[in-house]
Amino acid sequence: MGTHRRPRQRAMGGGRARTAVTITLAGAATVTGLGGGTGHADPKPTATQVKAKVDKLYREAEIATEKYNGAKEKADAAEERLETLRDEAARKEVRLSSAREALGSVAAAQYRSGGLDPALQLALSADPDAYLEGAAFVERAGSRQTAAVGRVRKELREIEQLRGAARIEVTSLTSRRAELKSHRETVTGKLETARRLLSRLTAEERAGLTHSTNDRAARSSGADRAAPAASSPKAPNSRAAAAVAYAHQKIGSPYVWGATGPDAFDCSGLIQAAYRAAGVSLPRTTYAQIDAGRRVPRSELRPGDLVFFYSGISHVGIYIGDGRMIHAPNPSAPVRVAPLDVMPFAGATRVV
Repeated sequence: MGTHRRPRQRAMGGGRARTAVTITLAGAATVTGLGGGTGHADPKPTATQVKAKVDKLYREAEIATEKYNGAKEKADAAEERLETLRDEAARKEVRLSSAREALGSVAAAQYRSGGLDPALQLALSADPDAYLEGAAFVERAGSRQTAAVGRVRKELREIEQLRGAARIEVTSLTSRRAELKSHRETVTGKLETARRLLSRLTAEERAGLTHSTNDRAARSSGADRAAPAASSPKAPNSRAAAAVAYAHQKIGSPYVWGATGPDAFDCSGLIQAAYRAAGVSLPRTTYAQIDAGRRVPRSELRPGDLVFFYSGISHVGIYIGDGRMIHAPNPSAPVRVAPLDVMPFAGATRVV
């Protein structure tokens, strides 16, 4: 019985193996056939599609850039506060050391003079008047010791408070640096994706995008580097005029995210630098700059006013009159002149 079963089992096993191989090969053939019928490379996007994707990436990168700028501003402030706290703590530690030394001197002197009971010392003294004078000195020394102890305790309390405040600032700074890293990775990632998309275009197509109506900026020519024409509206004051003049001088400077000049800028960095040159301190980010002055309607714009775009207030330019502004657009374009309607207008602020 056993000798008859073994061959039958092997035959059945071999049949199953052959069947599995047949099914596998048939499946592979089917998949290959389907793949051959439908498999193909994704069609190359048109220049218009690439432009739309790249513009979207630049917008998202700009939003992340402003968040990065805000986090950096807060990190810098936390670092400055931490340094101030450390300096103050170091000064107090020097004072503490001096107070401790003074306390030690008083304590040593008292120890040396405190061998006999004061009444017995008076009884045995050959010069009671001299003794009484010495006793008064010891009393004063005791008062000085009490005051010295008080100073030491005060310095210790204040140093501990400073150390506690410094620990809070270290925690804040660590958090800000993590936030900076996250925003930096977001910005660089989106810019790299945009770069890869653009690299799929021919040089001719890329040149077409660069000089397209993206900014309607054929006007970013030598003529726009000159001072505004006499027919243009005047700035409301000398500081606004100085800010506009600075922006004119920077036409053609490259866009670099996080940059505030003097040779490269992002959008809010250009505005901050322009008004810094005019003697006016502005916040670093677009969403803080819009609240740095008095809001004005679009119909009342004057040169020097800050003009903001998109619902998230993620882009800013400086108005120069005649419906135009100077702004730092994105990595594909340098600082240039552009019409206000190139982007969705969100509001305007007059800072001086």
